[in-house]
Amino acid sequence: MSGAIALAIFLVAFYFIATEKVGKVKVVLIASGLMAVLGLIPGADVFYSEHAGIDWNVIFLLFGMMLIVAVIKQTGVFDFLGIWAAKMSRGRPYRLMVMLMVITAIASPFLDNVTTIMLIAPVTIVVCSRLRIAPQPYLIAEILASNIGGAATLIGDPPNIIIGSRAGLTFNDFLIHMSPIVAIVFVAFVLLTWVLFRKRFEYNPQHVAEVMALRERDAITDSRLLVRSMIVLAAVVAGFVLHSVLNVEPSIVALLGAGVMLLVSRSDVADAMREVEWQTLVFFAGLFVMVAALVNTGVIEVIGGWSLHALGDNPFAAATALLFGSAVLGAFFDNIPYVATIAPIVEGLVAQVPDAQTGQALWWSFALGADFGGNGTAVAASANVVAIGMAARAGHPISFWQFTKYGIVVTVFSTVIAWVYVWLRYFM
Repeated sequence: MSGAIALAIFLVAFYFIATEKVGKVKVVLIASGLMAVLGLIPGADVFYSEHAGIDWNVIFLLFGMMLIVAVIKQTGVFDFLGIWAAKMSRGRPYRLMVMLMVITAIASPFLDNVTTIMLIAPVTIVVCSRLRIAPQPYLIAEILASNIGGAATLIGDPPNIIIGSRAGLTFNDFLIHMSPIVAIVFVAFVLLTWVLFRKRFEYNPQHVAEVMALRERDAITDSRLLVRSMIVLAAVVAGFVLHSVLNVEPSIVALLGAGVMLLVSRSDVADAMREVEWQTLVFFAGLFVMVAALVNTGVIEVIGGWSLHALGDNPFAAATALLFGSAVLGAFFDNIPYVATIAPIVEGLVAQVPDAQTGQALWWSFALGADFGGNGTAVAASANVVAIGMAARAGHPISFWQFTKYGIVVTVFSTVIAWVYVWLRYFM
């Protein structure tokens, strides 16, 4: 009964988020509050349980990176990169989109997709502003590219960290097994974007000529601050890459980096705080509580367990169910708590498989489905929510369906290619 109530509240909330009839922050606050009041999640767990409440690691990671980006923004480097990108692409829409997507996809496996989006989105907004074109298509393409690129490594997408820990998979394991299919999917995705966005491309020769006449170096307003900021950012990135070796959470790295950044820049803390996307952080907190209620009442476990056990006697069918099932569920539930919940079920399924290669194939199918499913809807992955929040703050809102109509296509497209890859590599 409690599971049915939790699911009903979640679906109603999701309806209002999708239709945007009510502000999404209001929706998640009411829905998460109802779930706590009705006892669908223990009250104390909302704030103090790592796996059954608000994931403070994610919240503080985002908070720290928002402060870092706020300081870097003061140097003018985003304007510099925006002018540079516009000039390199000569204002040609598709060429510009491909350039931004490639940068995003290369950075995401090493910075993680959320951090990459927080750094590339301001550049995109600046370059589109300079060219007098709508930034929404470019931001959507970057979000999709970040979720694809982030799947390549252990640290590129948060679900991969959970899977690697549970399955005993290393950074090199992910490179060997995930990066080939990620490269294939990304190349296909780049071609697909021409079809998806061709009607949204804008080209104005007059504005392009104006941008081509600009000197990007003139955009840098504080070169000394830029040098100090880049040193701190490089240290933060190194901390992200080495966090498993150092046994320091990425959120702590981001918070420490934010503190050092504020110190070396001598920025006014109040000014930096005004740049924080508070609505995005509150939305995440409410969404975590909503999903935690589904986890606590057993809804996600029942759905995942039923689909996996129904096909458990056939390894390829199980891999197929994991891949497509995770892509579908990951599109509607935040993929971090989803993966944390289903991972023990996958571990039990792998234990029943006679050979190690087939067992690993199940883990890779699970990872691919969860990662690529993050593109399914506007709330399926952290990078999506962050980028959409940044776009809204800059005056370029992206609606739920504006993103989702592209995200669903890319999710289906990438998941089918991944399914063929799993079949050829592990079951032929």
